[in-house]
Amino acid sequence: MRLGITGHRGLTGTIAQQVRVLLAEAVAARAGSDLVGISCLADGPDAWFADLVLEHGGRLEAVIPASGYRGSLPAWHHEHYDRLLARASEVHETGLADSTSEAHMAGSEILVGLADLVLAVWDGLPARGYGGTADVVAYAEHNGLPVQILWPDGAVRS
Repeated sequence: MRLGITGHRGLTGTIAQQVRVLLAEAVAARAGSDLVGISCLADGPDAWFADLVLEHGGRLEAVIPASGYRGSLPAWHHEHYDRLLARASEVHETGLADSTSEAHMAGSEILVGLADLVLAVWDGLPARGYGGTADVVAYAEHNGLPVQILWPDGAVRS
């Protein structure tokens, strides 16, 4: 099973805790020797998912949207990002340099192309900018890829 991940960054408090539980349940339900997790390794759901895949004995593949991607992530996340990237069995790159919304969407398109199912930590609202979670969900669905939405009941993203 090749699982991709997309999701909202910047989740905190109760919502972050609930999302971690939902992700843990979704990954555990698919754990096995054939589990492959595909992630862009951003802070939040991407990294939480990658950790869970590895904890369940799965293989991690990283998608790097741009050569400047790491620098666009929060400095506090760099060490975690580096650790996950070092554990990736394969790294897929877009070939783009600047970490823009277009690069992020290009990375997500690669991720969708590699996955059998995308887990989406999504509140169901439109993307706040091009390449956001809603755009990735729409792209996956347009291409016939199943998407499992993971969002806590009644939660509202700030």
